[in-house]
Amino acid sequence: MQLGNLIWKELWQRPTSLLTSLAAVALGVTALVAIQSITVFSEEKIAGDMRSLGANVLVLPPGVTLQDYYSADMHGQTMPEEYVTQLALARMSGVENLAPKLCVAAEVDSISVTLTGILPRSEFEAKTAWQGMSFLSNPVGTDRGCCAKPVTDTSGESDPTSLATQRTVQDLGKDELILGADIAVQLGAAVGDELTLLGDTFHVLTVLPPTGTIDDGRLFAHLHSVQRLSNSGPVVNVIEIMACCEDAAGGLITDLSRELPNTRIITIAQVVEAQIAVNGLMSRLSWVFFGILLLVAGASIASVMYANVAERRREIGTLMALGATPGYVTKMFLGKATILGIAGGGLGFVAGTILAMVLGPQLVGVSVLPMPSLCGVGIATATLIAVAASYLPARRAAALDPCLCFNDG
Repeated sequence: MQLGNLIWKELWQRPTSLLTSLAAVALGVTALVAIQSITVFSEEKIAGDMRSLGANVLVLPPGVTLQDYYSADMHGQTMPEEYVTQLALARMSGVENLAPKLCVAAEVDSISVTLTGILPRSEFEAKTAWQGMSFLSNPVGTDRGCCAKPVTDTSGESDPTSLATQRTVQDLGKDELILGADIAVQLGAAVGDELTLLGDTFHVLTVLPPTGTIDDGRLFAHLHSVQRLSNSGPVVNVIEIMACCEDAAGGLITDLSRELPNTRIITIAQVVEAQIAVNGLMSRLSWVFFGILLLVAGASIASVMYANVAERRREIGTLMALGATPGYVTKMFLGKATILGIAGGGLGFVAGTILAMVLGPQLVGVSVLPMPSLCGVGIATATLIAVAASYLPARRAAALDPCLCFNDG
């Protein structure tokens, strides 16, 4: 009988004894795949959030979290707009730009939209109290203890589409709108069209290029127009701060907290560093869990194989009496271990991927997709462990003496 047929016959005739080992192998791979998948996609989300944010520091109302900020600022909490003036007059070292925003819910032709009020740079420059403030037009090369190049390059701000990349715009009229790419398509609106929002008519100034962020689904208008139409008064949801000065980064947060004690100051760099640290810990723990579970699986496989050898002494003796060599017997056991490792690794990859796709959005708010590279790692490692654990039992079976096998009562 061919070796492959013997292996498959053994697996089908004695499946119960191997199910525990298969489950242990699959569980180890499941843990690795699930945690690694969530970690990888979480890191990608963090990188995307950082690219789309354009701010180092956020000033938020008390009790508002970073997740609330990413949810289109629709957390329902506000703070006085005068905080912007207060920060401007404080002239804190390291502050390169301030970007206050207010988001309100609105409808356009029965379509629910998010209207975001922004303050254009021209509005800052028009206020005599703020004129001369270096953070409004910090020239390249100016040495204030800050980085030589300002965080926000003002060279392209005359183009309203600069809002998509620089988070600021030079001019925005009281009755003008800037549309995100997705909402423009949804509304069927183009440059020059008129849209009615909150009972007022606006003209579409421009449509932003796609950014892959929540900005794609927003409409932007002048902050004071949004405040007036929403009857919210002079308030904002968030003040984005583009900060520089690595040497002042630590002190800047303290200064901001002292200046605005009734707000929540979030340093994006610190949040990201903390999340990256958590991701790194999760990644390392996944390998620890993987190793522990595979060691348990290896011990289980070795135990099953030793028991299998003891139970099949007569069958092994019969094979060897019929001409089977010790190498043939060894290959038979190792072949069964290989199939066990491949099956366990494959099942673990599928189970781990499904688990990550279910838990990813719930635990860290990210969508997880299958990672084929983890399939190869899981199957290869599981197979290696299974074969290694089966090697000594296989050698023991190959060393049996056929005569003693038959005489063993």
